[in-house]
Amino acid sequence: MSFQRTRMSADRTLMSVIRTSLSLISFGFTIAQFFSHLQQTNILKAGEHAPRNFGLALVILGIGILLVGIVYHVNFMRELRAERTRLMAAGLVHGESSYPLSFTLMIAMALLILGFLAFASMVWKIGPFY
Repeated sequence: MSFQRTRMSADRTLMSVIRTSLSLISFGFTIAQFFSHLQQTNILKAGEHAPRNFGLALVILGIGILLVGIVYHVNFMRELRAERTRLMAAGLVHGESSYPLSFTLMIAMALLILGFLAFASMVWKIGPFY
């Protein structure tokens, strides 16, 4: 049971990374879109790129945090599975419980794709969010 608790703890850690990166990506995208709208309606001077660059920096930071969190999670789960295999070979762990694909990891990958789409929309003005 300790392996299952450790696995769930790793999923909770990845969920906190998802929460943080989702906040950064969405806030950065919103800032960039809001100030872009202000420039299009001539409320803000055209040519001012500071708000767009700040929003872009937040999106990049969110993507970076998410990438690091995913890599950390995958490496941790590989080590946990290897340790369980070693303990089973030594006869210290009994029982055959499987490690299904992490739903949290799938959500993190989906958010990563959305983050890249938001980045592409902001930089090259392409994609579904343009």
